[in-house]
Amino acid sequence: MDKRIYKVTSRELWTEAERAGVFQGALIDLQDGFIHFSTAMQVVETVAKHFAGQRELLLIEVDATRLGDALRWEVSRGGDRFPHLYEELRLDAVISVVELPLGSSGNHVFPANFTSNSMGHDV
Repeated sequence: MDKRIYKVTSRELWTEAERAGVFQGALIDLQDGFIHFSTAMQVVETVAKHFAGQRELLLIEVDATRLGDALRWEVSRGGDRFPHLYEELRLDAVISVVELPLGSSGNHVFPANFTSNSMGHDV
């Protein structure tokens, strides 16, 4: 499976995670019992579906190889297998944290070096 996975979260929740030393997840993660992640090919659709129009979002890039057996790949949206983490996210597994600003079209703009079909365009 993919070695890099992505979590989209609010700046506020990420600031709390930095203070605590671990990310426990957003409300939906806590309700579902695992932290929802996406692959590079899935995250654009995830943002459009679950975060449309939201400001102050961050894209958290995570090294999936550092998560061990707590990371499970499970069938979800559209029959795709999504990465789900069944424990808190340790910050030492985080590769990068970047802003996901809204573009002029009202869609989120991914970083220019992002490795999916978006490649830095409004998506």
